[in-house]
Amino acid sequence: MKVDIFTDGSALGNPGPGGYGVILQSGRYYKELSAGYRMTTNNRMELLAVIVGLEALKKPGTQVCVYSDSTYVVRAVEEGWLDNWQSKDFRKKKNVDLWKRYLDVASRHKIRFIWVKGHAGHPQNEKCDRLAVTAASAPVEALLEDDGFIAVTP
Repeated sequence: MKVDIFTDGSALGNPGPGGYGVILQSGRYYKELSAGYRMTTNNRMELLAVIVGLEALKKPGTQVCVYSDSTYVVRAVEEGWLDNWQSKDFRKKKNVDLWKRYLDVASRHKIRFIWVKGHAGHPQNEKCDRLAVTAASAPVEALLEDDGFIAVTP
């Protein structure tokens, strides 16, 4: 089974209200996910979008292609930054709680990332952006652990 996951995150202010948007597609299967947070950052929302998409998968060992416009997320995984951060126990790194959550869920699947240019007409990326911005406009919880907020997931 192969699944495409399209993701985007948004923060209206950085930090500020934020949200994520996710689309999962596999054959005829299509699902949209989104949620908003009162206080967060863009990078946290970009990363959380990927995590939520992966956590939605029910079958271990799924082949996944994640499409993201976040160079932070894509380069961290594809260029080995994350492995380096993990080997140094994430010293002086932000979003450690989410990176550990990503590592946990990513260990269950076969994942590759494709960077897409944001706001460049990619249909699923544009839809994820709309989902993220809409969610950020109606935030529900705080998600900014690095600045003393308690991380709360939907």
